[in-house]
Amino acid sequence: MARRPTETLERFWTMLAHNQGCILNASRFAASLSITSPTITKYIDLLVDLLLVRRLVPFSTNIGKRLVKSPKIYVRDSGVVHALLGIANYNELSGHPIIGNSFEGFVIENILSILPERTRISFYRTSAGSEIDLLLEMPNNKGLWAVEVKLSSSAKPTKGFYLAVNDLKPDKAFVVYLGNLSYFLDSQIEVIPLYKIIERIKNP
Repeated sequence: MARRPTETLERFWTMLAHNQGCILNASRFAASLSITSPTITKYIDLLVDLLLVRRLVPFSTNIGKRLVKSPKIYVRDSGVVHALLGIANYNELSGHPIIGNSFEGFVIENILSILPERTRISFYRTSAGSEIDLLLEMPNNKGLWAVEVKLSSSAKPTKGFYLAVNDLKPDKAFVVYLGNLSYFLDSQIEVIPLYKIIERIKNP
């Protein structure tokens, strides 16, 4: 990769932090940094290879829906995200617009760190608004698991999650939230704390 001024790389990292958990728009990054879109892609490739950035690919299926085709990008260490945005403590984080996406990235990294080998990971989003934060295609015929992340002590999934569950009909559907109890919203969707879904993945 060609050498770039430190200031450009610093701005690139800050943009990544501001766009935590968002669909990658390489053209917008490139325009802001006065470099090309292919260069942005090369930067992302390198950071993914160095395990600093997570590139979550869109789910691929033939269900007659217009699917989002660009990946979502996460800085894998939420502490780095907060540092890049000048967030010094929880009080500052709690009032910052990044808090929801920061929690989403934290949950996803914790889940992905304990997945069995050969699990395929992705997200799902359509132009009509159906959306699932994380899809796990579990190995050994354990099915498709859908995971929604909500920064709340009383989890209520979005309409987009219900639509996506209806689209894909996953074998299991979870809403990971800040509370400590597990309970079912209906016959399909289970609300669950992070530590319990980790236990469930380890012992399906």
